[in-house]
Amino acid sequence: MIIAENEKPIGMFDSGVGGLTVAREVMRNIPNERIVYFGDTARVPYGGKSKDTILRYSRQIVRFLQQQDVKAIVVACNTASAFALEEIRTEIDIPMIGVVKPGAKIACEVTKNNRIGVIGTKGTISSGLYTEFIRDINPCAQVIGKACPLFVPLVEENMLKDPVTVEMATRYLSGLKEQDIDTLILGCTHYPLLRSVIREVVGETVTLVNPAYETARSLKCLLEERGLANTKALGDDSNPYQFYVSDAADSFREFANTILPVDIRNATKINNIEEYQETGGTV
Repeated sequence: MIIAENEKPIGMFDSGVGGLTVAREVMRNIPNERIVYFGDTARVPYGGKSKDTILRYSRQIVRFLQQQDVKAIVVACNTASAFALEEIRTEIDIPMIGVVKPGAKIACEVTKNNRIGVIGTKGTISSGLYTEFIRDINPCAQVIGKACPLFVPLVEENMLKDPVTVEMATRYLSGLKEQDIDTLILGCTHYPLLRSVIREVVGETVTLVNPAYETARSLKCLLEERGLANTKALGDDSNPYQFYVSDAADSFREFANTILPVDIRNATKINNIEEYQETGGTV
C-alpha cells in the first residue's frame, strides 16, 4: 500500500530515554503525527564521547530511520544536535531539525537581564553551539555554561528525586545562581525529567527553558511549511508510535510508560545498529 507523504511517520532519536521528553511534547502538540523513535541505549551516554564518534553513531541511526520511510527527522539529543546535525543534514534529502536552536531562540525571548545559563553534557557545553546561536540572536547576551555529566545516568537509572540527584544538582547549579542568571536552558533532553529538582535549587526567579517543548513547536511549523503535516486523526486501532532501542528494551519500555501520555506496548531491540552505514543495513 502506498502511503501519502504527509501520513508517513516522524523519525526521532536520542542516546537513550531523554528524547522521550521530545516525543511527549510532539504527542501532545502535534497529535496527528506518527513517530518512529530510536534510543541508543547500548551506547548511552553520548555527552563524553568525541565528535567523530557521535557523528558515526548518528549516521547509523539516521540510515535506520530512513529505512523506516520517515518524512522528517528530529535529533532529540543536544549532543548529537551539536556535533552531527549540520553535517548529516547535507547528506540526506528529508528535513531534519535539532533541539538546540529552538531552545536558544526562546531563551533570548524570555531573558530580561541578558544573562542566560545553559546546562548540558560535556559535549554540548564544549561545542559552544548554544552560545553561538544565542549571540547570533542577541549579541548582548552573556551565556554561562555548566556541564552536568552525572544527570544523564541518574535519569537513566530513574533516580529522578533521589537524595543523590538533589545533592548533585546543588553542586552543579550553585555556581550558576551566583552568576545572576535569570534564564536557564535545560540543554539536554534528559534534564526536563529533573525539572522539579532543578527548580528547587535555582529558585522561582529563574525561568527554565525546556527545548523539548520548543522543538515540538518548531517541528509543527516545519511540517506545515513543507506541506508534510498529517491532517488525518490517528485511528483508535492503529499503532502510531514505534520504539526501537539498541539494548535493554524492557527497561526502556517501562520507563517510557512512566512519562509518555500513551501506553507503549513494546520496544524492539535492534542488534546490529552498527551495520547501518552508507549502504544501509537490514534488521
